[in-house]
Amino acid sequence: MKIAVLGTGMVGQTIGTKLVELGHEVKMGSRSATNEKAEAWSQKAGKNASHGTFSDAASFGEIVFNCTNGNGALDALRLAGASNLSGKVLIDISNALDFSKGFPPTLSVSNDDSLGEQIQREFPDAKVVKTLNTVNCTLMVNPSLVPMPHDIFMSGNDATAKETVRGILESFGWSNIIDIGDIGTARGTEQLLPIWVRLMSMWKTPQFNFHIARA
Repeated sequence: MKIAVLGTGMVGQTIGTKLVELGHEVKMGSRSATNEKAEAWSQKAGKNASHGTFSDAASFGEIVFNCTNGNGALDALRLAGASNLSGKVLIDISNALDFSKGFPPTLSVSNDDSLGEQIQREFPDAKVVKTLNTVNCTLMVNPSLVPMPHDIFMSGNDATAKETVRGILESFGWSNIIDIGDIGTARGTEQLLPIWVRLMSMWKTPQFNFHIARA
């Protein structure tokens, strides 16, 4: 499958590398076609990896991963182009973390809205699915790093798109996948980030996750 990964940071590179390892063709997108980090990644990842602009990547991909910084996600997706996103599954794994007042960060979108919803509103013809935003990037593609049962959440309006995303998550190694409903439920998972940051600071490691236990 041809997959676009928007974003050249640790998250984008980790997701992109895993997808290539699974046999997908992956194009990493950034603001510039000559982005040094994207170029270095594509050379290292192998023949099924390439890079270009956000628009190049979104046009190439049958599925698009948004791995950009949450506060720049909408701008990046605008550069990717609404026509290039139309009809496609758009997997949003970003969080709108605001570090303007230092650490710990606050959320720039919360309570009665979410970044996932903002993306879906601006790109109504894309099939936005929010997932993987509640774990560290290494855990995203290797959930076995936490050796006990733990869960990943999924939100989105399109049932078929969520089944496609479920398949990708399973290929990453996830078995406990909780579909919590429409894209509005992304408010809940995005608002887990303040407690996630607190736990990471307390435990000095990002290798942990949430598990939902029920009677």
